[in-house]
Amino acid sequence: MLKKFLHWLLTLLFRVKINGLDNYHQAGERVLIVSNHVSFLDPLLLGVFLPDDITFAIDTQISQRWWLQPFLRLSKVFPMDPTHPLSLKALIHHLQNDTKTVIFPEGRITVTGSMMKIYDGTGMVADKSGATILPVRIEGAEYSHFSKLKNIVRLRWFPKITIHIMPPTRIDTHGEFTGKARRKHSGHILTDIMTEMMFVTSHYQQTIFSGLLAARRLHGGKHTVAEDLDRQPLSYDDLITRSIILGKLIKPLTSTAENVGVFLPNSTKTLCAILGLQLYGRVPAMLNYSTGSVGMASACQTGKVNLVLTSRKFIELAHLEHEAAALAERVKLVYLEDLARSLSGLDKLTALIQAKTADYWYKSHFYDSDDAAVVLFTSGSEGAPKGVVLSHANVLANHQQIKSRIDFNPTDVVLNFLPMFHSFGFTVGTLLPVMNGMTTFFYPSPLHYAVIPEMAYEVGATIMFGTNTFLAAYAKKAHPYDFFSLRYVVAGAEKLHENTRSLWLNKFGIRVLEGYGATETSPVTSVNTPMDYKAGTVGRFMPDMLHKLESIPGIETGGKLHVAGPNIMKGYLLPDNPGVLVPPCSLYGEGWYDTGDIVNVDEEGFISIQGRSKRFAKISGEMVSLTAVEQLASHAWPTALHAVVSLPDPKKGEQLVLLTTLHNPTPSPNN
Repeated sequence: MLKKFLHWLLTLLFRVKINGLDNYHQAGERVLIVSNHVSFLDPLLLGVFLPDDITFAIDTQISQRWWLQPFLRLSKVFPMDPTHPLSLKALIHHLQNDTKTVIFPEGRITVTGSMMKIYDGTGMVADKSGATILPVRIEGAEYSHFSKLKNIVRLRWFPKITIHIMPPTRIDTHGEFTGKARRKHSGHILTDIMTEMMFVTSHYQQTIFSGLLAARRLHGGKHTVAEDLDRQPLSYDDLITRSIILGKLIKPLTSTAENVGVFLPNSTKTLCAILGLQLYGRVPAMLNYSTGSVGMASACQTGKVNLVLTSRKFIELAHLEHEAAALAERVKLVYLEDLARSLSGLDKLTALIQAKTADYWYKSHFYDSDDAAVVLFTSGSEGAPKGVVLSHANVLANHQQIKSRIDFNPTDVVLNFLPMFHSFGFTVGTLLPVMNGMTTFFYPSPLHYAVIPEMAYEVGATIMFGTNTFLAAYAKKAHPYDFFSLRYVVAGAEKLHENTRSLWLNKFGIRVLEGYGATETSPVTSVNTPMDYKAGTVGRFMPDMLHKLESIPGIETGGKLHVAGPNIMKGYLLPDNPGVLVPPCSLYGEGWYDTGDIVNVDEEGFISIQGRSKRFAKISGEMVSLTAVEQLASHAWPTALHAVVSLPDPKKGEQLVLLTTLHNPTPSPNN
């Protein structure tokens, strides 16, 4: 009677929905139910909404708390200490009696909003007992007053709660490991199962604007999400209103699904232009103005871009008058200042009303999540720019992949100086914070080495993304206290040098997290995290990504990397066939992307980059990485810049030549 009453009450108050009950029934009799732990409500929710009489393996101290006693009477309780070997052994024997037992592998309620560390012992219990693992995600309870996220997220009394039951699986080490190695390996597998669960149950199959509205519902319309050097912070309400205004002004000049060029700097106005285009089904094509008018014109031709949004103020401040004039001979330039002059008071009022009511009139089915969301141009190794088309689902999937591995929350401030015409700056630096309640502060150029550390200090940045070149330059210019507030510094786009890593650690006490990716992967393929870190590698693959290593003659360990997953691009726009989408395909089939990188993946899943397939030389039958030689030179002479090229050699096939900025280089006895 009590269980039925609580089922009715919780459904009424929290609109509890349960997905995947079929998976529960398929799990069998000996089942270890593993769940994330987001609130004090979790045991009650699982005890009431899961069928059958289940046992709860709960920390001994927590099970003795008075307020939990009435609820524990609904189920059997197995008090245990997840860190104590005898408790784990007793739980293994308990499971071998064919019971359904719930355990929270994190051992505590989250205080970050993301998953905490997973104790290895739970994985070992599943392995040794032969129990089926049933992953369960509780979603929504973290926003209730029963969570531990006060002053971190916006709490409410009765948020909607969903319980996701995933397909059953098993951990079986097949006798490959023993002792501590077995425990560690099984814990590693369980961690991957839990992170995969967090990603698969996320809501990435929607449009970016739909995701923006969902973020507003979650964090509140008044929550600040963007700011730039104009120092006019934008809330979700402001951002949505301005995006609607800009989208409406551009709509009559363009057609649905048209690629519209964006020739603008990092700013809140550019963000509004991008969202406004996407709102009405237009596709922002981000032009890399550092390539000059020739590069931009080539990109416009490849992407069939006829209209380009820009700003007179930006062109003047960036001294791009010549480039703008040359580009105007090929395409139509539309200036934001001219659009603003045509705006009436009625237009502003209408947009304000539409922004307030967007949850009712904007529906995701207006546009498909697999529609193109952005075109980014990359020259690759072919010279002429080619367009990389990313869908809404590609971008949002990459956000959720990152979120399942690294914790961030609405109190974080991202300093974004990476240009939006690069995928690192677009997907990660710009949209990731906006779609997840963080505040992103836009700075127009990464080249102001002395200014950016001051900006990080001034705005209290907690997260920063950069390349090795930029991070090294900032570290040299910065005061030791400029980065006092930073929680994460993530490096990508190029190899992180050991001297840069050491400099940040010694001067600021910050461990730089190195990642790896490509525009074609939206862009993050892998990243080191605080919980999964190995120096010298680029981390582990994102959840739900597949990979294969193509054997390369002469290379004994590793191979050329091919990847597939929900973050892989829709396809290319190529210069020799403008405007025609070419879906990704490699020797492993459609949907696979050939990265062209030679990598090694160790037994723990950490990736080491050995070089580009086109940057290997064959010397006397041996494959030699040009990148590896450059790294040796950087280690020997860290103050200089180095590049290695291969030239024909009559005796050995090829020879390596080192180009360096160092005058009269001589080997050191210590090198």
